Amino acid sequence: MNIFEALRQSHEVQRQLGAQLLQTRGASEERDEIFKQFKIELEAHETAEERYFYVPLLMDDNGVDLTRHALSEHHKIDEYIEELEQADQTTSSWMATAKKLVEQVHHHLSEEEHRFFQMSGKILTEQQKQELAEQYFAEFERQKEKYAAA
Repeated sequence: MNIFEALRQSHEVQRQLGAQLLQTRGASEERDEIFKQFKIELEAHETAEERYFYVPLLMDDNGVDLTRHALSEHHKIDEYIEELEQADQTTSSWMATAKKLVEQVHHHLSEEEHRFFQMSGKILTEQQKQELAEQYFAEFERQKEKYAAA
């Protein structure tokens, strides 16, 4: 498995959880649980991806601009999560923010899969792609445990 396949696995989980979150109604255990899972998935993915995909790309001049853009999108996702954590789940504004979060995640994943992967495929060697996948998975699992325990 290479880094692109590894990242796509988490991307699919993110898409599924986002869709499930938008199907929830009002404050409920279901909404709490799905939001918690979505948040853990996003945070673990972001950390592992930044460490074992973005950092190597920042070292290449051709990867700097797209990597900076991707990092800014991670930051925007984090802001939406923070906003949702502080908002009342029974309000329509909570769902409006949840929709913004899911839209931002979808935008980011699509851009990453269609632009970022192509550019990075030219920068990374086949061996790097394999090694980064292993490092990403290990870090992703560590981060999921950490965020789940928090």
